[in-house]
Amino acid sequence: MPDTKKYKGFLLALTAAIMWGVSGTCVQFLFQHRNINTEWLVTVRLLLSGILLLCFAQSQKNISVWAIWKNRKDAISILIFSILGMLAVQYTYFAAIQFSNAATATILQYMAPVIIVIYVALRGRKAPTVIEGSAILLTLCGTFLIVTHGSFRSLSLSGTALFWGILSAFALATYTLLPIDLLKSWDSSVIVGWGMLLGGIAFSFVHAPWKVSGQFDLTTIVLLSFIILFGSLLAFCSFMVSVKIIGPTNASLLSCTEPLSSTVLAVIWLKVPFGIYDWLGTALILATIVLLAMNERMKDLPQPEQ
Repeated sequence: MPDTKKYKGFLLALTAAIMWGVSGTCVQFLFQHRNINTEWLVTVRLLLSGILLLCFAQSQKNISVWAIWKNRKDAISILIFSILGMLAVQYTYFAAIQFSNAATATILQYMAPVIIVIYVALRGRKAPTVIEGSAILLTLCGTFLIVTHGSFRSLSLSGTALFWGILSAFALATYTLLPIDLLKSWDSSVIVGWGMLLGGIAFSFVHAPWKVSGQFDLTTIVLLSFIILFGSLLAFCSFMVSVKIIGPTNASLLSCTEPLSSTVLAVIWLKVPFGIYDWLGTALILATIVLLAMNERMKDLPQPEQ
């Protein structure tokens, strides 16, 4: 592979991860400083991002976004994925941000690979490998440091924040595992696009997109546009191109910069307090992603990406 093309792949993967991380911090700003409703934001992001992504997919050669509905089994699978995968991972993540902050929510969500490891081990009735066992231990230690700041007597997070953070990790694991069979037959942009659109339609019954709440000004519009265009469409496209150039393992490794970028921006921009225990916990959880990216069983799991 020519170096120029390889560097392009690395740059695209990094760009995608950073856009995802920045998007989470933008969400926190809208919650805290513009009183934007969580349910409304989830609905609008899913609907608009889904429409844009499906339009992008339809514009590509040899891709029909409608063909998936001709297969009954796949149609049922995409409906299940849209609710239990896409909608679940979006809402739990946004709720975790609302009750804590973007940095903590993103880091807690990155416990998902360890949950997947445990699931794969149980399903295959095989004990975790040394690498997998080390990853589980590192994740537990990292989560302990973030949640307790090293003290057994108190929590640094509210119970509600911890609940949504852990639930978002399980939701991300489900989001990763559910579409495995679909990804063997359909382009990921079709799966993610329909997942977003259908999830948004379903959640419209919880909070209709036209029932707008919060303070709307130029900043709100700019941040919403970033979340939808850059944090969804462009980030997804950049990541998928990087996967084709440098492979899923390298791309997934570079996606570790998502929680890091979210944390740095939250600390600098939103003045989120982040102490030594938070940084240590973050480092331990990120280390698990690096370990698991080198694990053979995890390499067999394709990811649709957010």
